[in-house]
Amino acid sequence: MKSTGIVRKVDSLGRVVLPIELRRTMGMDVKDPVEIFVQGDRIVLRKYQPACIFCGSEKDLVEHGDYMVCRSCIEALAQK
Repeated sequence: MKSTGIVRKVDSLGRVVLPIELRRTMGMDVKDPVEIFVQGDRIVLRKYQPACIFCGSEKDLVEHGDYMVCRSCIEALAQK
């Protein structure tokens, strides 16, 4: 991972401000959801993209209750 040379401090509420240059590069707008997860010894932030609960695909999704399911998985489940 390339270092940007940008260092930010965590405030007393645990918040970190993402520099506008990074938000623009990533296409992040105000109130966009951000996914946060741990990968090895790193904390990763990325713009949230909904994905299929079964296969992880981000294409051709259908909302089912609180979950997203892709049409391929719907077809596979219907055949069982």
